[in-house]
Amino acid sequence: MARFSLSAVGADRPGIVAAVTAALADAGCNLQDSTMAILQGQFAIMLVLDASDDTTDADLQVAVAPAASALELTVSVRPLPPPPAPTGTGAEPDAEPWVLSIHGADRPGIVAAVTAALADAGGNIVDLVTHVVGPADAPVYTMTVRATLPAASAAAGAERIRAAAARLGVHCAVHRDDADLL
Repeated sequence: MARFSLSAVGADRPGIVAAVTAALADAGCNLQDSTMAILQGQFAIMLVLDASDDTTDADLQVAVAPAASALELTVSVRPLPPPPAPTGTGAEPDAEPWVLSIHGADRPGIVAAVTAALADAGGNIVDLVTHVVGPADAPVYTMTVRATLPAASAAAGAERIRAAAARLGVHCAVHRDDADLL
């Protein structure tokens, strides 16, 4: 199997996911991981997909071109190396899953400072979502991060992240992610 990443961005409207994924299914692709979201009126798709060994990134670009043109999407396709060995989260074996929830007055530097503290603690981001909510005259910035921290120093890492958020004057809750099992 060949692996590819595909990203597509364009003005939000109904049918984007249906059109792009139908084109990929018609090309014999199987979706693996995906993230899709509306970001201030723009719809963004990020996919990892499998295709037959003889498929190229150019083939996939051609396959989605009609949908991209009709929906005015900017699409990028690139080949990926074989997947790493499965670990469940993409983390090191001694890593623990954690969740960070940050909110406070909107200001520049929140993501940079909190993620720098996470990286300094040996953490790795699994998923990060941000939103600006509330009225225009008093916007509130929210950020939710799923991450891993080294098991041996997770508590100290969590404290480092809380301290970085406190320096910015934003609230930060950090706790182990005890995910539900399917």
